Amino acid sequence: MKIYAVGGAIRDTLMDLPVHDIDYVVVGSSVEEMIAKGYRPVGKDFPVFLHPETQAEYALARTERKTGQGYKGFHFYADPSVTLEQDLERRDLTINAMAQEVGADGKQFGPIIDPYNGQEDLAAKIFRHVSNAFAEDPLRLLRIARFSARFPEFSVADETLSALKAIVQSGELKALSAERIWQELARGLVATKPMHLFQVLLNTGAAGVILPPSLTTKLADEPFREQLITHFSCAGNSLDERCAIILMDLSAKEIRSWADCVRMPIEVRDFSEIFSDLRVLVNTYLNHSYQAKDILAWFNRADLWRKPDRVQAILNLADKLGMNTLPLMNAMRNAQTINAAEIIASVAVEDRSNGERIGSTFESARLAAITAALNS
Repeated sequence: MKIYAVGGAIRDTLMDLPVHDIDYVVVGSSVEEMIAKGYRPVGKDFPVFLHPETQAEYALARTERKTGQGYKGFHFYADPSVTLEQDLERRDLTINAMAQEVGADGKQFGPIIDPYNGQEDLAAKIFRHVSNAFAEDPLRLLRIARFSARFPEFSVADETLSALKAIVQSGELKALSAERIWQELARGLVATKPMHLFQVLLNTGAAGVILPPSLTTKLADEPFREQLITHFSCAGNSLDERCAIILMDLSAKEIRSWADCVRMPIEVRDFSEIFSDLRVLVNTYLNHSYQAKDILAWFNRADLWRKPDRVQAILNLADKLGMNTLPLMNAMRNAQTINAAEIIASVAVEDRSNGERIGSTFESARLAAITAALNS
């Protein structure tokens, strides 16, 4: 039995990037032998084991055969006779299909095993698929889109682009789970150049399947893409901010609909929706002064009173993108100085158990504070 480090760990080492996780493949072994050596089986679809000491994952070398739709529609075959080259052949890109042997001390040694010329493509900065089986797994399209955002200096080989288009035309993207779609999009959004992710989706036709229709239409417009690139460069790289920027031209209703489709985390969805509503508010008052009642309505929508940090983050993002948020910032600070005890004390004793009356009094006080801020 031999153990190899494979995939991204080899790629990142060759690129002088930090290696956070290492995938291990075991060749020439069996389930019985792995268990006898103290490895604990955890794989559901194919044999994966946890190392008895480090708890790192070790997978038996395997081949696969397409048996159904989607990225789960495969039958895996793991046997001591499966070679390292056969295991590497099932991987997505040549730059991810390299390996290096691991010794008994857990350290890698010896030459890089590179049967599919991954080092050559790494030097040329090309994403190239390993085999024709590449197009059988629709998840690989999203992985390459995400890789394009992480490694923006790379280009997609012509034959690989054709394979990606074949995935879209096959209709198999619809077989992907919403969670996996969001997972890949989210990782691409926080990568170095998120627009490269969307460019791959556009170039392959996948945007029309995965993204909101109105966003796909807007992304086809070059000035819109250039504007997004500028916005991304001005803002931070948090998922909240990146997602809010890409969806900022959509209505809150459109955002909610798509968020439900891809199982977007609620906090990310809410941040994007509230930012979209803010943009509508700012654009409404581009040429004249804000109305206090509309600012209060947005503060209530954004839940300023319970989540002030989120509202501050949304206003900060708007400010970084050049929106006129100073009146809103001043209004927020003024509204937050209201003394809750004094407000409650101003309500007649017999009405202090009346939630509606208390709420109305707070609304009036907040509106007055916002009005004062706007007039100062």
